[in-house]
Amino acid sequence: MNDSRSVTRRSFLRKSALLGAAVAGMPRGAQRLQAQSTPDTTRPIPVVLATDIGDDIDDTWALGLLLKSPELDLKLVMGEYGKAQYRAKLLAKFLQTTGHGRVPIGIGPDVEPRGQGGQAAWVNDYDLASYPGKVHSDGVQALVDTLMQSSRPVTLICIGPMPNVAAALARQPLIAQRARLVGMDGSVRLGYGGSTTVSAEWNVKAAVKAAQRVLSAPWDITITPLDTCGLVTLDGERYRRVLEAADPVASTVIQNYRLWSRSNNQGDAERRSSVLFDTVAVYLAFSQDLCKMERLGIRVSEEGYTRIDEQAKPMNVATAWKSLDRYRDLLVQRLVGG
Repeated sequence: MNDSRSVTRRSFLRKSALLGAAVAGMPRGAQRLQAQSTPDTTRPIPVVLATDIGDDIDDTWALGLLLKSPELDLKLVMGEYGKAQYRAKLLAKFLQTTGHGRVPIGIGPDVEPRGQGGQAAWVNDYDLASYPGKVHSDGVQALVDTLMQSSRPVTLICIGPMPNVAAALARQPLIAQRARLVGMDGSVRLGYGGSTTVSAEWNVKAAVKAAQRVLSAPWDITITPLDTCGLVTLDGERYRRVLEAADPVASTVIQNYRLWSRSNNQGDAERRSSVLFDTVAVYLAFSQDLCKMERLGIRVSEEGYTRIDEQAKPMNVATAWKSLDRYRDLLVQRLVGG
């Protein structure tokens, strides 16, 4: 399907087109520097995932989609927003179980909130020391190092509150020049459940100061607010295909969804998904074809709202779907491996 394979680093590509003629006239050393900052669209996009996995189940679905997207090359996963050991163990066991046990993991700071969540039963007996890949005890520094040391621009996918990303910016502000950010953040014209009343969306509201810092930093930003991500669910034949899939990623997602659903007394893991907010941020890391994109100034208010403000930081906002059903089909196709 063309939609699933399209390359999306459009902001980088526009800049490359404008600079193309100028590069030809540069001294050779300057041309080498320019080449380092120009994207190679023939190779997978290097990405880092910052996630509060283990609270809502949609982070687990999003990680599954990322692992099944050949356009993306996962360089690091970092737990966000407290619960450091719980999130690290979830990431490690999921990656190891699905055959991706060499992906580096960054452990977030041991701060509030602490404890576990609805997938704790899946990792209670898991020994993080058994993970075959690198586990960084300082996930914030691992994020800084990954972005600063990459020879190619990195896409940072943020699907949770962002205090650790804000901490990385405080340590090294230059990371905003080494990456673009794609986030599941905010509510622009629609709120939860498609309501015409906008919401103070959780990823912003839970850590407002961090969101203000991250969403005003000088990287290229793309977000999916509730206007688009809040409408994504799977049911009927689409959901049945994921439920019955033999693919290790799909089956591991469903195993965790069943545990989460029972623990939280919500969702219906045998019939339909919960709202899969975070999967859309992963999609936007490699394609925007199925979304209506607008360039909007977005200001984060003290109450956690994302207000349209032409004086604020401009960003690419997925404000509506061109075809939500085609996105659902793509999501299922990726997860089931067919």
